[in-house]
Amino acid sequence: MEQNIAVVGLGYVGLPLAVSFGKKHRVIAFDINDNRIEELKQGFDRTNEVETEDLKSSDLEFTSNPKDLSKADFIIVAVPTPITENKQPNLIPLLKASETIGQNISKGTIVVFESTVYPGTTEEECVPALEKASGLKCGKDFFVGYSPERINPGDKEHTFTKITKVVSGQTPELLETVAEVYGSVVEAGVHKASSIKVAEAAKVIENTQRDLNIALMNELAVIFEKLNIDTAEVLEAAGTKWNFLKFSPGLVGGHCIGVDPYYLTYKAKQIGHHPEVILAGRKTNDNVGNFVVTSLVKQMIQNNLQVNGSAVTVLGFTFKENVPDIRNTRVIDIVEELKEYGVNVQITDAYADPIEAYDEYGVDLISYKELNPADAVVFAVPHADYLEEAWGMFDHLLKGGKGIVMDVKSKLDKDECPEAVTLWRL
Repeated sequence: MEQNIAVVGLGYVGLPLAVSFGKKHRVIAFDINDNRIEELKQGFDRTNEVETEDLKSSDLEFTSNPKDLSKADFIIVAVPTPITENKQPNLIPLLKASETIGQNISKGTIVVFESTVYPGTTEEECVPALEKASGLKCGKDFFVGYSPERINPGDKEHTFTKITKVVSGQTPELLETVAEVYGSVVEAGVHKASSIKVAEAAKVIENTQRDLNIALMNELAVIFEKLNIDTAEVLEAAGTKWNFLKFSPGLVGGHCIGVDPYYLTYKAKQIGHHPEVILAGRKTNDNVGNFVVTSLVKQMIQNNLQVNGSAVTVLGFTFKENVPDIRNTRVIDIVEELKEYGVNVQITDAYADPIEAYDEYGVDLISYKELNPADAVVFAVPHADYLEEAWGMFDHLLKGGKGIVMDVKSKLDKDECPEAVTLWRL
């Protein structure tokens, strides 16, 4: 039976999903942000995840009117699941979406959640919200499933249709339906999880595993710094072994790796277990910005540069390269720490929206061409635009082409470093 599909939440996850389904189905594409809807109607995606041609060639009905959801009988929820300032799960967007959907569903509707959550959230939090808003009974009048998102922002290779889709449903019959709907567009195929909780847990540990692997690399970077060994060279040598996992040190932000582990640790604490390893990894990764700045200060002192009143340029502000997403960017840790030392910081980014950066973090992004020469540059986010210019850009960025370059992701060719530049790599 052909399903009438709706997608709730048109961000980095929801929009590519809606477009993929829109290639083969009529899709109601819903978001509460009116400006976002108008931009998408014009064929513009500010996340850079979907091309204008794909937007216009998909059968999408963009809307911010919740009543339009009543036309769907298969609703996919892809709203953000952030954390609070106290690093607790913030389910408000998910619960509000559930309430909105509940007010606009009828009997027989299937609601599938994709947002990252802790095991049990769908059935323990979302279902009650759906039932309260709809007056209907889950498992009898409507049904729920869970299919964790696996979108990697900026990745044009591992796209929605090319990644195996984990699916689950509250009954065996529903599981088959959910698998059939996703299988109609996902070329890589589907994996049927035995329960909703298994699918939820699978998602949350994917990024927890990555977080811990990166934490190990970050701790190694601190150790090798003290031993005066180049971390990148060590990892290159170790990487020649067939079973060595190739992770790199760096800032861990964004809406996935730097957030998802807190959902799992929250649930773990609820059931009486203190997750020491996971939290230790989170603490290690959250301290990277501080380590970068401390290392820069040491370099400045060794180079007879006065720290207080010095000029430092931070190159890149998004949470990862080649995307405009600034959510949970840990570059802000570097900026704030530098200001604590009395440093004059100027920040630029080839992708980030200056208005969004100011509203979210209170920082002013400066145009690359308007940057003043600095004593040091923290190369925080290796956008392709910067890597294309490589060492040549420091003739403009550093005073007289001389100073300190902190290459956080070790993307610059060490052998081509100018003599007048002191290079530091994480």
